[in-house]
Order: sequence, then C-alpha cells, then structure tokens
Amino acid sequence: MAEVDNTENKSRRSIWWRVALPVVIGLCVVAWLFHKEFNPDVWRQVHFDPHVILCIGLAWLFMAGRDFGLTWRFRALTDKDITWWQAIKVNFMCEFTSAITPSAVGGSSLGMIFLHHEGINLGRATTLMMTTLFLDELFFVVSCPIIVAIIPYDELFGFDSSSSFMMGLRWVFWCVYAVLCVWTAILFLGIIVKPEGIRRALMFIFRLRLLRRWQSSVAALGDNMVATSKTLRTRSFRWWLDAFGATALTWSSRYLVVNALFLGFVPGADQLVVFGRQFVVWVVLMVSPTPGGSGVSEWLFTEYYGDMLHNGSIALIIALFWRIITYYVYLIVGVFLAPSMLTAPKNNNKIEKSTKS
Repeated sequence: MAEVDNTENKSRRSIWWRVALPVVIGLCVVAWLFHKEFNPDVWRQVHFDPHVILCIGLAWLFMAGRDFGLTWRFRALTDKDITWWQAIKVNFMCEFTSAITPSAVGGSSLGMIFLHHEGINLGRATTLMMTTLFLDELFFVVSCPIIVAIIPYDELFGFDSSSSFMMGLRWVFWCVYAVLCVWTAILFLGIIVKPEGIRRALMFIFRLRLLRRWQSSVAALGDNMVATSKTLRTRSFRWWLDAFGATALTWSSRYLVVNALFLGFVPGADQLVVFGRQFVVWVVLMVSPTPGGSGVSEWLFTEYYGDMLHNGSIALIIALFWRIITYYVYLIVGVFLAPSMLTAPKNNNKIEKSTKS
C-alpha cells in the first residue's frame, strides 16, 4: 500500500512540474512581449463596455462548442458506450496532456489510456484514437485548398510578403502541410485500404540502420492499423458523417474564438481573414517544440496578426484572452481531473464488447 501511495505522490509531483513548465515559459514570453510592445496608453483606451464583454462571452461560447464537438465525437466513435460525462472527462484530459507536452509530440495520443480508464478495451481504445487522428488530419488536408481559394493569398500570409517573418511562416506552413498530406494518405491506406501492405512497407523502411531504433514502435503502429481497418471497413456512411461533422465543429469553433475577440476589440477587421489565419496558426503550431505551444503561440499570434491591428499592444491583449480561453483553462481543469485518472480503470463488461458495425 505504501508503495502505491509513493507512486501516486510521484505522479502528482510530475503533473505539477509539467503544468508549471508551460506556464513559466508562456509568462516569460508574454512579459518579454509586454516589455517590447506594450503601451499603457492603449490599455487605457480599451473600454470593457457591454459590446466587448459580450464578444468575450461569445469567445467562451465558441470554445464550449469545440468541447462539445470533441465530446460528441468520443460518444459517436464509442457507439455511446461511454456517458456524456465520461466523454467530457476524456476530452479535457486529452487537452490537458496536449497542454503539458510539446505540440510536435501530441499529448492527445494518450486518449487511448483515458478511454481505457473509462472502461473501453485498450485495443479498441487504440483503434478509436487512430480514427480521431485520421479525422483531424483529414480536416486539415481538406480545409487548406478551400481557405486558400476563398482568401487572397497576400491577405492570408500578410501584405508584407518580403519580410523574413512572413517568408519563414509560409515556408513552415507549406512544409508542415505537405507532411500532413503524406501522413493522411498513409493513414487512409493503412487503416482503410491496404493495412497489410502499408505495414510491410513501413517495416521495410525502418530496417534501415538510421531508422532501426524506431522499428518496434513502427511495428506496433502497423499492428494497430490492421486492427483499426477491420473495424472501420464495417462502418456506415452515417457513422463517418457524424464523426467528421464533430471534427469540423471542433476545429471551426476553435478558430472562431479569435473571430469573437477581434469582433470585440477590432470590429473593423476582416473576419474571413481572421478565421483563415487561425488555420495557418494551428498548422504551424503542430511543430512547436514547447509544451502546448507555450511562448511560441503568443509570439506567433502578435507577429502574424500585427499587420491587421497596426498596434502591438492590442495584439497582446487579444493574444492573452485567446490563450486563457483556449489553453490555460485546460491546465486548471486537468490538474483537478488528473488525480482521478491515477486510479484503476473501470471494469465495465458492457464496454468490453467488440465494436458494433
């Protein structure tokens, strides 16, 4: 018993340390940006009148829409074998782990552990998380051509296309998007069309000397693809429509948080461009080396949206509200939920069944 308590205490200390690190990074960057850009006169000109307060409330409402979308997706993917409350907990824990791990790593991949804790068989939970990964990547791949088609290129990536920041941003965005396209194609072939073929191809590639250290992980990935394929091939069009609809709602609501804030602080801004730039921001943040993109997010936001605001102080104010609503709240909620996830998984015979067709 003492050994179990010691393990739990170590886990709690680890959680607090992982929460503190991104907070410290984010606050340091914000402090640096304030020292560099902030003008007290601008803050005094900001009046939190009913219009601004309403728009901040709207931003929170859009974030709630994002959480509803993810909760709906977990319910749909599990064939409603978990309750709404269980799906909400899984959603918040996925966001919490994403907030305390580097964006390039992807803390939401631990969703299989959280689903298993709520009673879903671990093998089935792995299948479900691979499906969510595919749906997220598919949304990005499909959305990009639409956004680029309806928003003028110069407005999407900034009017000063010769600046080193904008040139670097475009380069990173298109490189990440190209990787996303390749990865989405691999997932599509691997979990729907030719899982065995993709598994053999990956194993062949990772026999190379430089890649051999990841061979066991790739083998597990290939096995998961084969298992996932057997499940997904039996799914109806309605099931896929529900899952992708929830995914689209999730990401669109996340982007609209910034639209609501701009509506409050900069009502004259082009809302379509604001929305499109959020898409670019989240694609670029996929390769952020810091936990939850802390520090990088604040800097990227103020630099990228700066040409739409013509005032660094306003950009900082909006960036702070944006990060509080979309990031820091999940750190707080996750701290309270994480201890319950240290307990043993639920034993629910109903949920241990095979996935329905």
